[in-house]
Amino acid sequence: MSQDPRDVPRKLRSALEMAAALLDLPLTEAQREALAVELTGPVRALIVEARADVGDDSPVRYAVAATEPVETSWVGGCLCRIGLDVDHDSPAAALAHKLRSSQPDVTATEVPDATTLHLVVRPQSIDCWRWWVHRMGVAINSVRTEGDTVTATGQCQGVTVHLCGEGVPELLADKSAARLMGVIAGTTS
Repeated sequence: MSQDPRDVPRKLRSALEMAAALLDLPLTEAQREALAVELTGPVRALIVEARADVGDDSPVRYAVAATEPVETSWVGGCLCRIGLDVDHDSPAAALAHKLRSSQPDVTATEVPDATTLHLVVRPQSIDCWRWWVHRMGVAINSVRTEGDTVTATGQCQGVTVHLCGEGVPELLADKSAARLMGVIAGTTS
């Protein structure tokens, strides 16, 4: 399997199909899909752990940053940060948990307070990015390109979402197609 944790769901489904065929297992498509979904998190964790073990011998850069006290964890290859004074049942924390557990594009979540979510995603296609923009209630004219990321702010379920799309500028290389799909604002003369 690839060492990229984002490839896990697709490759896991194909491996399950092959195993079911080789072992003549009577699994339906729905059962194989359910198995792939259930196994994605643990397999991602194994890949991330294996990648971390390989990099343990490399030098580590340290920096001191003035930040709020936060709880940091890794869940299935996704960096999760939440303020120590934020309730885990708050709207922002609940939304972050829901997105982490159901969307493979999510690479990091940060919940600085009960109604704010910083969400980092790596969409696989321009359609995926369009889904994120729509789902997070982002106004197209608020989307900004900064280097190899795109940022935007929206509202979802009463939570202010600061959305960051990694690798999106590559997806938006064909600007006219992106405007037609409604994922970036058109230019004015």
